[in-house]
Amino acid sequence: MKKRINCFIPYGESEAVCRTVAVLSESELVNNIYLMTSDPQAKAIYPCLLLYTEDSWSSRTIREIAAKSNTDYSLIYTKQDVLELGMFAFERMTGIADDTSAGMAYSDYYELKEGQRKPHPVIDYQKGSLRDDFNFGSLLLYRSEALKKSAASMDIDLRFAGLYDLRLKVSQQFPLVHINEYLYTEVENDTRKSGEKQFDYVDPKNRDVQIEMEKACTSHLKKIGGFLAPQFKHIDFNEQSFETEASVIIPVFNRIRTISDAIESVLKQQTSFPFNLIIIDNHSTDGTTERIENYTTDQRIIHIRPTRKDLGIGGCWNMGIHHPSCGKFAVQLDSDDVYSDEHTLQKIVDAFYKQQCGMVVGTYKMTNFDMEMIPPGIIDHKEWTPDNGRNNALRINGLGAPRAFYTPLLRQINLPNTSYGEDYALGLRISREYQIGRIYDVLYLCRRWDDNSDASLDVVKANQHNTYKDKIRTWELEARIKMNYEPGK
Repeated sequence: MKKRINCFIPYGESEAVCRTVAVLSESELVNNIYLMTSDPQAKAIYPCLLLYTEDSWSSRTIREIAAKSNTDYSLIYTKQDVLELGMFAFERMTGIADDTSAGMAYSDYYELKEGQRKPHPVIDYQKGSLRDDFNFGSLLLYRSEALKKSAASMDIDLRFAGLYDLRLKVSQQFPLVHINEYLYTEVENDTRKSGEKQFDYVDPKNRDVQIEMEKACTSHLKKIGGFLAPQFKHIDFNEQSFETEASVIIPVFNRIRTISDAIESVLKQQTSFPFNLIIIDNHSTDGTTERIENYTTDQRIIHIRPTRKDLGIGGCWNMGIHHPSCGKFAVQLDSDDVYSDEHTLQKIVDAFYKQQCGMVVGTYKMTNFDMEMIPPGIIDHKEWTPDNGRNNALRINGLGAPRAFYTPLLRQINLPNTSYGEDYALGLRISREYQIGRIYDVLYLCRRWDDNSDASLDVVKANQHNTYKDKIRTWELEARIKMNYEPGK
């Protein structure tokens, strides 16, 4: 049988590496196995060759891998833990890659966590799958032709984002093919819940990594025609009249433990303008409805109880913004959370006028249920720059909080009637044409507790969410490409 694969694996803990090497060596398709290391004193493990790399996944490392890619396919294993291959896994991967002309093939896998083996399906790659934390699993089979061509086209030297840059460049010319079969087992040592992992990309300690990821993504967008220059439509805030300057919108379902805190944090706001609070109570059954009624003696509170039974969070927002008493600016507050002090609303409205924007995004602090700060602490989304924020927004998985919107824009666009990703979709759509304003003061306390909707998702639900957000990005990217090719429309 022809030896069609060169393998590239990190040189980690000795026993784990030896076991992985033994597994790879059993395949008749494997030609050479390269152990990647930055240690000049490292000793080769038979029958492997050493590949010295300064940084694990830098542009330079990718070029060095490309230089050794003299077989049909190049396998990159991204973990240092033991790899177990399924029966005829490489035969299956290369066969499908041959049939589909894949630039890269990846598959579902089994996850070995805390001694238990569980299936871990991954999702299909699409045009909008631009986030750098897209989960391909740890076993990536690249067509060597695609790898070499893409590595040669790398025009930015990146220390952290080389593998991400490679994937983007391969996708420009070749399909990335998902094999919906469990072809290997990898060890998973990250036992955190999904709600704890989702903020890794905004952790300040990862700032240098994120800057590089943005560079790679921006370069990709320019190559495929999806980049938008910092040119924005002007907004006339006086084109329509409103009874109130601002409305805080709170959709709520069964939040008896937190709704009072949210309401009171709105009522204590000190502003130079009139505002109100619109609460859309989506058929609560736990006493939330009665708790809200206790506050309705305050004329600023509008308690909406929809007759419809098909509303997600986005649908509740649409009811709020189309209510005749909705103010000029609609300001978000989740029923779990609170504003940080009594000046939040004033700062947000001032930012609209000062920054001439269609949407404002603030800064928030992660806390536990008792409002004590928890890691990663303050989330400021400093990656949202005036020049490149709307391009980088296609890479990241969220836009920050609290979010506020110019109401006439919302009434034109509306939110998707979903309970996940609706705010992200709206932010992308607004940013296509309008500037997004930023406030770097902490305006919002985002409480994490067991009843949060995304506190602990199983892999199937997490995949559904990620697929939907990738689809949102795909739609938005296609719209931007079309806009660039059809200027003025």
